[in-house]
Amino acid sequence: MKGSSFFRNYFNFFVVFTLLLDCASSLDNGLSLTPPMGWMAWERFRCNVDCDTFPDTCISEKLFMDMADRMAEDGFRDVGYEYISIDDCWMEKTRDSEGRLQADKKRFPSGIRALADYIHSKKLKLGIYADYGTHTCAGYPGSIDNIMLDAQTFANWTVDYLKFDGCYSDPKTMATGYPQMTKALNATKRPIVFSCSWPAYLNPKPDYQVVAKYCNLWRNYNDIQDSWDSVLTIIDYYAANQDAMIKAAGPGNWNDPDELIIGDFSSSFEESKSQFAIWAIMASPLIMSNDLRLLAPEFKDILQNKDVIAVNQDKLGVQGKRVYKSTSHYEIWCKPLADKSIAVVLFSRRTDMPIQISFTFKTVGFTGSSAKIRDLFAAKDLGVFENSFRGLVNPSGVLMLRMIAN
Repeated sequence: MKGSSFFRNYFNFFVVFTLLLDCASSLDNGLSLTPPMGWMAWERFRCNVDCDTFPDTCISEKLFMDMADRMAEDGFRDVGYEYISIDDCWMEKTRDSEGRLQADKKRFPSGIRALADYIHSKKLKLGIYADYGTHTCAGYPGSIDNIMLDAQTFANWTVDYLKFDGCYSDPKTMATGYPQMTKALNATKRPIVFSCSWPAYLNPKPDYQVVAKYCNLWRNYNDIQDSWDSVLTIIDYYAANQDAMIKAAGPGNWNDPDELIIGDFSSSFEESKSQFAIWAIMASPLIMSNDLRLLAPEFKDILQNKDVIAVNQDKLGVQGKRVYKSTSHYEIWCKPLADKSIAVVLFSRRTDMPIQISFTFKTVGFTGSSAKIRDLFAAKDLGVFENSFRGLVNPSGVLMLRMIAN
């Protein structure tokens, strides 16, 4: 019996010790209980480091200060956008004498801590970029041999959000490498949202529920480009893989289909509404990548639509899904909300003419027979409907609805 007791006690100790180790390395920041909202440089400004020729659009402290000004003064902060995020190409090509990352001295002469102070003075938060591999995607210093040091450097700079890319690394090591950064961020004691690129580099994909233990959000597909075809490709990928993705999504953990290109060069008004609606219904991070200084009013109105943002930011935290795909080139998406209402997106992929799209309440998971329905982009109550609804949708456009039991 003494031997049995010894092994039982040893086993209990081993279980507790293992759980403690797991807790120490799992994400522990209490952040992103709803999908993050903000602005990021990459899609719109890429790796433009030529500030002599392009002083207003190069990757520099001026660019991020300008965007912070627009976020604070043009109403974006007031509707929930809070992160101003640097992407690649902000660094010097070498670390400093103590091995720390350093900002390019010409383009960021004040340093990242001073930039963070400026952004915080606008009641916004700063995001920064690093890479798990030996180099960033653009060839700047990677973090693979300096994970603890880089995490502490970001904390010392009062960074609030880290995008951690995966170029120039061995994808086979990501299952241990990304959790190392999670543990390092936890150790700083500073709350830093952790955006991982881990699944984007693996095929087949890792278990998203495992990824969710270590990341607040994660990229799982190719970079978005400034084209409607790119948006459609991402939508198709998400719809095809939604069952696996949805299981991992929820408060603190989000699938990230990449940035919003609304207000850039390629998307029409209808296409822009469609991207915003589907990103909202999928509980995706709403991270703009555009030039807020030049944003046309109609695109600003889309991005600041409080009814659509409310669907995205719903505290129930359910990722919506596609529930119907027609051979006539339209789709129906839906998302349950905390107040028992249902958000619905009727999405037309036709490019020739408006079409009527109808659905039964049962199709979108609405259990009642009578519903009040509101058009979220028109900000208009459409009335009370029984058992089904039919609406007109423009080419490449959406009709986004909220259904409330009558």
